[in-house]
Amino acid sequence: MHRDTDTLEAAALDVAAIRSQFPALGDRVAYFDGPGGSQVPAVVARAVADTMAAGISNRGPVTAAERRADAVVVDARQAVADLCGTVPRGVVFGRSMTQLTYDFSRTLAAGWVAGDEVVVTRLDHDANIRPWVRAAERAGVTVRWADFDRGSAELAVSAVTEVVSERTRLVAVTAASNLLGTRPEVAAIAAAAHDVGALVYVDAVHLAPHAAIDATALGADVLVCSPYKFFGPHLGVLTAAPALLETLHPDKLVASTKDVPERFELGTLPYELLAGTTAAVDFIASLVAGNGDRRERVLASMAAVELHEDRLFTRLLDGLGRLDAVTVHNRPARRTPTALFSVRGHSPGEVHAALADVGINAPGGSFYAIEAARWLGLGDAGAVRAGLAPYTDEDDVDRLLDAVADLAR
Repeated sequence: MHRDTDTLEAAALDVAAIRSQFPALGDRVAYFDGPGGSQVPAVVARAVADTMAAGISNRGPVTAAERRADAVVVDARQAVADLCGTVPRGVVFGRSMTQLTYDFSRTLAAGWVAGDEVVVTRLDHDANIRPWVRAAERAGVTVRWADFDRGSAELAVSAVTEVVSERTRLVAVTAASNLLGTRPEVAAIAAAAHDVGALVYVDAVHLAPHAAIDATALGADVLVCSPYKFFGPHLGVLTAAPALLETLHPDKLVASTKDVPERFELGTLPYELLAGTTAAVDFIASLVAGNGDRRERVLASMAAVELHEDRLFTRLLDGLGRLDAVTVHNRPARRTPTALFSVRGHSPGEVHAALADVGINAPGGSFYAIEAARWLGLGDAGAVRAGLAPYTDEDDVDRLLDAVADLAR
C-alpha cells in the first residue's frame, strides 16, 4: 500500500459510526464488492429523494423551480472540484465514465491524422482502452500498448515511456487498476507524455474511493471518476481545465449552449443524481472531525480512510497468504485495498456463489479489465475480487477469511 497523504496527521475513523449511516449494512452482509459500486449512506439517498420531490424544472433564472435546478448543478460542480482538486467550470457530468470517454474519444479523434499515435495500457479497465482503440481505428491512427509486469502487477513508468513518441497525441492510463489495485506512477507518465505534447487521460474511478485525488499533481489533462464508487448515485464525472475544454467542439444540438462545460452535456442533466453527488462529497468530508474548507476536510478524511483500509488489508492479505489452496494474483507496492485471488479446485463463479450463501459479497470475473485478466493468464473468467471500503470492519474481513478457508479445505 502507499499513502500520498503521509504528510497529513490522519485521524482515526469511527467505523461503527460510519456503518450506522448505511442502511444496507443492516442486512448483515459483508460487502466486498465496493470496486463495482459502494453502498450508499442515508444522507445521499435523502438528497436524491428530496430533489425529486421538490419543485424543479429546467435550469433558469426566473421561477423558483428553475433557480433550484440551477443551484443543484452549481453545487455539484463545486463539490466535484473540491473532491478532485480542480475548478467547477471544468466539471462535466454524463451517464457514466464509459459514455463520457466514448464522447471525448470521438471529439479528440476529430483532430487526429494518419501517422499520429495513442497509447493505452493493458492494466486499464476497458472503458479507458476500447474508446481510444475504436477512435484510432476510425481516424487511421496507430495504437501503442504498454504492458505491466505479470509477476508484480506493476506498470513501470518505462513500460509507457518506451511506447511514447513525438507522434503520440494521447496517453490513457489508470490511476488505480479496478482489477489489481495497482497504482502506477501517473505523474511521471504524464510528464513524459507532456514532453512530446500529448494529452493525458486519467481514469481515477477506482482511486477516488480510497485516496485523495489531485488532478494537477497527477498531471491529468482530463480526469474521470464515478460517484457510485464513492457513496454516490450512478453517473459519471469528467474534469479538465476550462481552457482545454474551450478548444474542443463536440457534436451537439443547434439550440444547446456553446458554453463550457455545458457544451459537453447532452440533454437535461439528472438533477437528483447531481444532488446525490454533492451529498456524497459532503459525506466524505465529514468522515473525520475537522476544520477548514471542504477540500481540506476531504483530504483529512481520505488520509484516515487510507490508514483504516491499509490496516484491514494487511489483515486480509496475511490471512489469504496462510491458505495453501489460495493464490493471490496481485502484490504491487502501490495499491488500493483490492485483493484478486483464486481458490484451487473452484471457479471464480463457484467461489462467488459459495460466499454469497454465507452473506459475503465478493464477486468473480474480469470486471471489464479484460486485457489485464487475459495478460495475467486468467482469461475472461478472471478471479475473485475482494475490495475494502471505509465501512469494512474486522468482522467482515474475518468472515471472508473463514469462508475462504472452508472452501480451501
